[in-house]
Amino acid sequence: MVGCQVVPSQQQFSTQTLRESQPVVEAESRLNQIDFRQLKQQKKRPVVALVLGSGGARGYAHIGVIEVLEQYGIHPDFIVGSSAGSIVGSIYASGKNAQQLREIAMNMKANDVRDVTLDLKGFFDGKKVENYVNAQVDQLRLEQFKIPMYVVATELKEGKKVVFNYGNTGQAVRASVSIPSMFVPTKIAEHEYVDGGLVSPVPVKVARDLGADIVIAVNILAQPIHTETSNVWGLFNQNINIMQKHLANEELKLADVVIQPDLREKAHIFDVKGREATMLAGVEATAAQLNKIDQVYQQHHYAHGHRIVDYKVSNTFGLYGQFK
Repeated sequence: MVGCQVVPSQQQFSTQTLRESQPVVEAESRLNQIDFRQLKQQKKRPVVALVLGSGGARGYAHIGVIEVLEQYGIHPDFIVGSSAGSIVGSIYASGKNAQQLREIAMNMKANDVRDVTLDLKGFFDGKKVENYVNAQVDQLRLEQFKIPMYVVATELKEGKKVVFNYGNTGQAVRASVSIPSMFVPTKIAEHEYVDGGLVSPVPVKVARDLGADIVIAVNILAQPIHTETSNVWGLFNQNINIMQKHLANEELKLADVVIQPDLREKAHIFDVKGREATMLAGVEATAAQLNKIDQVYQQHHYAHGHRIVDYKVSNTFGLYGQFK
């Protein structure tokens, strides 16, 4: 696998110090220096990975997933994200909680991440995405995150999977979300990168290769059966959806738990309508998998006496948990 790598250590830095003293470092794929096997021995428990897949505007569902996991006390040892999953995953891994994620999502404007350009390779530049993500993670680089984060992108020339884990967070995410023909490819160190969903829409294999014992994967891909094909944009989406579905199905076989929100809308990547409903779909899908997660944890002897929580979804998109 190309570049499964992360940080020498997870350190705490003040945002002010970072802004004043840190040179700009391009995103990189470095040799992984976190030994998750050692973590497993030290903590005497299995290593848990959260995998957040690609899916454009359906990425809001990842926030609902995280809200349930957080309330249930499920904290991943590392996160792997592709495309939309890299945005939500990076902001969460930087230290934000689920409530903060929801506030960020509800306050985001289309123009915060949209920058139209005249270029033969695409009509969005992507620099605004980079700047927006860096602002949300308080300018932290990937190796400085509270939770180790792995961002999946596609190297355009060779079509190979690359996993960023060091340097400029926003730049790595920008590469991961650069849908071909829509975004201009992201150039990093003389290489061009595009959407990670082209090679690994739900990057479970990355998590396994890094040493995860338990993989909780979130699949938010559009189902081809629900895709409108009466126009050019619909046909483009359908081609992508068919390709990604087959790729994802193979990787999802390697996951212990698959969370698949019921998302049938045909939202454009910059559509900001219906985000609460999309987040709620993530909440409901995750709540339905809590027993499965509990079973997997018991099989791996994660926590003796761990009790499942009975969640009820409120009308205001909240969760009220009560032990069974």
